[in-house]
Amino acid sequence: MCGIVGYVGPRQSQPILLAGLSRLEYRGYDSAGIAVIDGGGDLGMRKRAGKLKILRDDLTAHPLSDGTTGIGHTRWATHGGPTDANAHPHLADDDKLAVIHNGIIENFSELKSELVAEGYTFRSETDTEVAAVLLGREYREAGGNLVEAFRMVVARLEGAFTLLAMHRDHPGLVVGARRNSPLVIGLGDGENFLASDVAAFVEHTRRALAIGQDEIVAITPEGVEVTDFSGDEVDVEPFEVMWDAAAADKGGWSSFMAKEVSEEPDAVANTVRGRVKDGAVAIPELDGLDGLFADITRIIVIACGTAAYAGVVGKYALEQWARVPVDVELAHEFRYRDPVIGPDTLVVSISQSGETMDTLMAVKYAREAGAKTLSICNTQGATIPRESDAIVYTHAGPEVAVASTKAFVAQITALYLLALHIGRVRDALTAEQAADNVRELEAVPAKIQQVLDREQSRIEQFAHWMADTRSVLFLGRHVGYPIALEGALKLKELAYIHAEGFAAGELKHGPIALIEPGQPVFVIVPSPRESAELHKKVVSNIQEIRARGARVIVIAEEGDAAVLPFADEVLRIPLAGPLFEPLLAVVPLHIFAMGLATAKGLDVDQPRNLAKSVTVE
Repeated sequence: MCGIVGYVGPRQSQPILLAGLSRLEYRGYDSAGIAVIDGGGDLGMRKRAGKLKILRDDLTAHPLSDGTTGIGHTRWATHGGPTDANAHPHLADDDKLAVIHNGIIENFSELKSELVAEGYTFRSETDTEVAAVLLGREYREAGGNLVEAFRMVVARLEGAFTLLAMHRDHPGLVVGARRNSPLVIGLGDGENFLASDVAAFVEHTRRALAIGQDEIVAITPEGVEVTDFSGDEVDVEPFEVMWDAAAADKGGWSSFMAKEVSEEPDAVANTVRGRVKDGAVAIPELDGLDGLFADITRIIVIACGTAAYAGVVGKYALEQWARVPVDVELAHEFRYRDPVIGPDTLVVSISQSGETMDTLMAVKYAREAGAKTLSICNTQGATIPRESDAIVYTHAGPEVAVASTKAFVAQITALYLLALHIGRVRDALTAEQAADNVRELEAVPAKIQQVLDREQSRIEQFAHWMADTRSVLFLGRHVGYPIALEGALKLKELAYIHAEGFAAGELKHGPIALIEPGQPVFVIVPSPRESAELHKKVVSNIQEIRARGARVIVIAEEGDAAVLPFADEVLRIPLAGPLFEPLLAVVPLHIFAMGLATAKGLDVDQPRNLAKSVTVE
């Protein structure tokens, strides 16, 4: 989950590395460091525990010598705590070699024991330093050939890793390798970049290459060479990054999360754009792939965290529109229970980054078991799409805040488009039915904007009043249930308080014991027009908790008067069909979590212990 960046070219590398790390800090912010080879061929390194600002201030006070070759790292701690010693880069070969790493090397203990027996010493608790020391040893055995040394090292490593290295004897060269962890190349003019995410270099170039599984790359100012772990050359197709550096800036907003919540209407609109033709869904990525869906008897959606809740929402649409049974499973549990899957199973994975390690491993497992695979992803060139039979990209743009908001609504939108597409392929939907739902989906962005315009300031105000709240519950039925789960997760991530989401019908089977006077409870109320029976049941649930002293905050559609006698606060959403309400109802919950965390003085972009892209199992 760490962020890595490398640079070779004519410019001074230090400001480029720091700017790149500032765009990657969402991947980890326990510590940061850079290493630079200066004009005299010396290797300078500085690393500090804490957020990037601490390193930046240190370098301002005590700058490294200028140099045009460098690597940088921002860390999410795995092996060893967030200390200066455990921060990256790690040095080896008498401090002439610098290494940074993302991932976990599972056999580091055995390798470390071998190196200690040979007399090597270590300055940190990390698995990364083991790789660095091993690379230094292999570098000498390879006669000073850094690429060949990399090849020898990766042959011995187990687990997930992206490694970048440079040696003071080779200024103008950075070498990288990857297995089950992201690495992309930025192609500049007389300069080249390596990074775990295109965000690190998009201000310099939008031309990129994605490194494949078990490949090694060497970049110089003049070019790029990619080989596999056996040494054979690999052809890599470049792609154009579809957004620019401004999309990854705050743009005057108080936080990235505030900006990204404001972009939720655009995230839906952009995901739909270019995928509707004459009232019908037409997804360009799925052209010619109808056979992928024709014979399936089952769909399994795999994801983690917020993406899994998007999958639960999508389950309702897939079953209703495509008439295929759907299971939603946590990716990190999926492959460990020996699931029954085969050629008649479609496994749909959801990952904003396309690098979520639990999900990637589940996709690989599904393919090896003969299942068909399709990924929903927000990131071009990511690993999960490359490992899948088909891909539907969301077009939410870069999401920097760790807590996902606009990516969540884009994922639901992509699932709805997929459900409508499969429904037509399988003749489960008529053209008229599909067109009606397409019109509803196209109307969603304007409706989300209405929620933002009408309710945001009021939600932020009562979030401020609730700054001392220690527990919040969320209730929902049908598609409101996964939205309740999402609302609770956001509050846990951002405000660090107890929050739980429940299916409202489950309340009387135990959770009602949690209700005491003053307990805040959000209730997502279904439309009385579209779901009269469910609406009555949820209103009954509200009466049950209100009778026990709960403070009830209702999210209900415009004109729903039945909730008024039982609610302390009513947040209104525009009229929409049942399956489209989640895209509207979740917006107040995102605003509330952000508002409560802000009222508590917390960092909404970088919550403690978390990172944006979970690239370790």
